[in-house]
Amino acid sequence: MMEVINYIATYILGVPAILIGIVACIGLIVQKKAFHEIMAGTFKTIIGFMMISAGTTVLANVLTPVTDMLQSAFGIQGVIGNDEGTVAVVLLQYGNEVILTMLAMFVFNLLIARFTKFKQVYLSGHVLLFAAGMSVVLLETNWPSLADWAVILIGGFVSACCIVFGMSITQKYMDKITDHAGVALGHASCLSSFIAGWLGEKFGDPTHSAENIKFPKWMSFFRDSTLSTAGTMVIFLLVITLIAGGNVVSAVAGEEGGIMWSITNGLEFGVGVTIVLSGVRMLISELVPAFKGFTEKIIPNAIPGLDCPIVMPYAPNSWLLGFVISFPIGLLFTFLMAGPLHMSTVVVACSVPYFFTGGPAGVFGNATGGIRGVVLGAIATAVLMSFGVAMLIPLTGEAVINSGFIWPTPDFAIFGTLFGLIAKFLGGLF
Repeated sequence: MMEVINYIATYILGVPAILIGIVACIGLIVQKKAFHEIMAGTFKTIIGFMMISAGTTVLANVLTPVTDMLQSAFGIQGVIGNDEGTVAVVLLQYGNEVILTMLAMFVFNLLIARFTKFKQVYLSGHVLLFAAGMSVVLLETNWPSLADWAVILIGGFVSACCIVFGMSITQKYMDKITDHAGVALGHASCLSSFIAGWLGEKFGDPTHSAENIKFPKWMSFFRDSTLSTAGTMVIFLLVITLIAGGNVVSAVAGEEGGIMWSITNGLEFGVGVTIVLSGVRMLISELVPAFKGFTEKIIPNAIPGLDCPIVMPYAPNSWLLGFVISFPIGLLFTFLMAGPLHMSTVVVACSVPYFFTGGPAGVFGNATGGIRGVVLGAIATAVLMSFGVAMLIPLTGEAVINSGFIWPTPDFAIFGTLFGLIAKFLGGLF
């Protein structure tokens, strides 16, 4: 029985493209669409999400060496923000509990959407797995007297409430960004995105949008989102290679050399963004109509919570600005932790999580406060991903701490820290 549950959680719920495809298929069946329409809608939904995944893989492959180069250049040692690495460590120790907690999270999310006013349904299955792993570790570490069944139920329920809360507080901004496309933000960057939107409202001016930046005539190609992204990343990578120095760059770039490595990888980054944008358009065009059947018959007025690249096409300049502002600030905080602050745990700023967290914050900040909103949102994101994560680390137990990995995103940092502290308090009582 456990093998069946593991298979469902790992290869169905744990694969976002398949999970979303199943939801689309159910929605089309409920609407009594013709067989060929059901097949077309289901597979185009899956393909659209797979395009997003393929594009994000390209982006991650370009960005990963950046962190390695900076670590080598400055000799910084610390905890690396990496969801996959962290949850792999957790699964080795608490595999069955994590899988069952993930299933419990999804069931509780469906029940909350069915019977309350909070209608968002989290469809980012991989993030569900990361969240389940964190909740299990926090309970096992800080409330060790809990029985396994209690860990699964408490962890599943609390985590479901946290993801629903995150999607709910960002929904008004999502509606503004997507022009009421009927989707929610299903990612662990909800808190930073909400804060960016709130800061933009309070201190920014949406009329000064980052998407309306005026370029000189000789830079007119930057008006194209693909070219502006690729061009900016070429410049960004060139700067990184200059900072890192020849020996470090040679270890990464090899005979290609730092200049050509920066150019080819910057352009490849533009390819990745183009794939993501195309995938988002296909996914939205197929999933939203199909989801109507799901909402009408099963969970009335349900809203699909989708991974963060869903907002990239709506403000690509803002996304890129959010990243290129938040990541250097995160690096500055890394140096402060390692140097003047003398912190026992140094959180190393990593380019990939900053791209997929600072980017959405830039989009949300721009929607409500223009360029100033982007800047404020990026700063807030760096603070959460540095000092927020530093608060979480001591609560995660010996196995995670010794692994050198940690969950890097703001939702995990803040919700996880609060959950861990409460579990520790209750563990002391019971």
